[in-house]
Amino acid sequence: MDIRCIALDLDRTTLRSDGTLSPANRAALARAAAKGVHVVIASGRAFATLPQAVLDVPGIEYAVTSNGAAVYHIPTARCLHRTLLRPGSVDRILALTAGEPVAYEGFVDGRAYAAADYVRDPEKYGAAPEAVAYVRRTRTLVEDMAGFLCAHRDCLDSLDVVTRDGADRERIHAYLAAADPDIYLTSSVRQLLEISHRDAGKHRGAAWILAHLGIPREALAAFGDGDNDADLLAFAGCGIAMANASPACRAAADAVTASNDEDGVARGITELLGL
Repeated sequence: MDIRCIALDLDRTTLRSDGTLSPANRAALARAAAKGVHVVIASGRAFATLPQAVLDVPGIEYAVTSNGAAVYHIPTARCLHRTLLRPGSVDRILALTAGEPVAYEGFVDGRAYAAADYVRDPEKYGAAPEAVAYVRRTRTLVEDMAGFLCAHRDCLDSLDVVTRDGADRERIHAYLAAADPDIYLTSSVRQLLEISHRDAGKHRGAAWILAHLGIPREALAAFGDGDNDADLLAFAGCGIAMANASPACRAAADAVTASNDEDGVARGITELLGL
């Protein structure tokens, strides 16, 4: 298989559960880039919250961020392609979820903003203990998050509805999907409902990069673990799910590698490229 591009989810895929990049994964990414393979970040994160340890790997030039809503050239921090939420969608989401026990996050121009109540106590909203430090480190605290989203309704890359459990997330997902055909809904973890324009999605961000580089879809390999990676893995010529992947992600994959805590990305890249 002639793999010329590799798209990598970060959290619980390329990064270990503690949020760090293992030496084995770092070395594999560097070897792939040195061989001329385009190594692309494909994350639900906003650009400004991407981990420096990954950005510092030599040869990584592009990042698909905010679940495909924004594509960046890493060396220049320049946004090459952006698909914003429609203002009417923002208004509709806020109106429909106003009475729910939820918090909000918003991604604007590559930066992440979040409700003060959520940042102060992420575990109240179902965040795993290992995610608490990440939330507090990467979010700009906003006291009136609904007001912030309204004020930025015409420049939002994406927004998250933070629920308290998976059942609430699924219930809210169902009625938002029925109410607005202009949104793309997905989820990386059980308490997050991640919303962007219908033309977003990691697979569409990856497709933009492939067209930009002149690489066919069949030459793309992709690694992921979450529901928000399923479309990307299905789109790629070779989609690889982590051993810790969600059922939807596994179902979309062509193969399964070891878990994120067992250097699954390094193992997969070694097998794909013979490195």
